[in-house]
Amino acid sequence: MPRESQADRKERARKIIDALKRVYPDAHCELEFSNPLELLVATILSAQCTDKRVNQVTAELFKQYRTVRDFAQAPPARLEEAVKSTGFFRNKAKNIQACCAALLKHHGGEVPRTMDELRALAGVGRKTANVVLGNAFGINAGVVVDTHVARLGLRLGLTRQTNAVKIEQDLMPLVPPADWTLFSHWLIWHGRRRCQARKPDCAHCEIRQLCPQVGVKEVKL
Repeated sequence: MPRESQADRKERARKIIDALKRVYPDAHCELEFSNPLELLVATILSAQCTDKRVNQVTAELFKQYRTVRDFAQAPPARLEEAVKSTGFFRNKAKNIQACCAALLKHHGGEVPRTMDELRALAGVGRKTANVVLGNAFGINAGVVVDTHVARLGLRLGLTRQTNAVKIEQDLMPLVPPADWTLFSHWLIWHGRRRCQARKPDCAHCEIRQLCPQVGVKEVKL
């Protein structure tokens, strides 16, 4: 695909969004949660771990720990054991406890609703903050850039960056702000169901005509 102008890229992004919206009308966050605290904890646990594994862990975890105080005051070794299978469990347990302690101290035990306040919490970067704001509170503060969004953003020619913050900076001007949260879900769902990393199903891809297939080799159509 020849080099695009920003206007052409934005128009192509619009067509991609329209197509994915039709293909995945029910796209949503696949981490299971019932309140903002659960989503915050689940997202911290999801770092370098699949949503499926996190959901298996939190199904029991959220029965044992129901409040911010429960997490903050849990015996560290017990919490570590509960989240062990998500990987990097010592660091994750430490961050969850420090995060919840800060929620008690500075936010009355409530999960805050601003990017700056969330990012000040232990274990919370821009990605986690975007997940919580968009899915727990319906606030579109940015685009969640996980491995699927980063990969598809590059493959679709919507960014040339590999750094998550720079990828988000490239994607946000291409997507209507009202769609920022859903855009991440559409790309994640497409990445899991059609556009896998090693064997993308280009032959059946619903947005094949809009995709320059950056980095895809020997695609059989």
